[in-house]
Amino acid sequence: MKTIVNALRNAHKVRAFAFTMAGIAILALSSAFASNAGAATSATFGLVRSPALSGLPNFLPKARGTVSIESLGPVEVMKVKVEGLPPNTDFDFFVIQVPLAPFGLAWYQGDIETDANGNGSRQFIGRFSIETFIVAPGIAPAPPDPFNQPGSIPDATQNPQTNPVQLYHLGLWFNNPADVVKAGGPNLITPFNGEHNAGIQILNTSQYPDTQGPLEKIQ
Repeated sequence: MKTIVNALRNAHKVRAFAFTMAGIAILALSSAFASNAGAATSATFGLVRSPALSGLPNFLPKARGTVSIESLGPVEVMKVKVEGLPPNTDFDFFVIQVPLAPFGLAWYQGDIETDANGNGSRQFIGRFSIETFIVAPGIAPAPPDPFNQPGSIPDATQNPQTNPVQLYHLGLWFNNPADVVKAGGPNLITPFNGEHNAGIQILNTSQYPDTQGPLEKIQ
């Protein structure tokens, strides 16, 4: 009888130990999932009419936008909506170092075209977070200018050397200076489109400090 009782006690201890280990494993997995969930951050913020246009109060005074970014871990999904812009017009969207001139380094994301009501939207997938940067460890030859159109800003023949530079701001440019003039703005050419003959910047994230742009929010 004593042997049977001891065996039952041992079996009970084994089951208790097994349940304890299972509980520890569940807690460990829960902590891991919670940690991963905490890393998938998101943010929503505005695009404002460029303060550089303060001398043109009647030029697209209602221009504005909203940006939503969600981190998926390896990449971010950035959704951009704009309004108060000229209808059926093409714009170019950039990640930039600082929101206003001289803008610093810039990274072309793509185009946003407005509809008949002057509204537009686009989704971009890439690295839009505290890790967004440009780096050039050394100087190298640049590809020849594929467009070289009259009136466009020519390409550089080589890159400048630079340590990593974080890019936390966003900006939107008119694709065509003629559209700026049509809307009542200045006829200026900038390099902010694929052919390097864009118009002026209309929206940016200048409500944030130069070195603390909104992309820094995404950890």
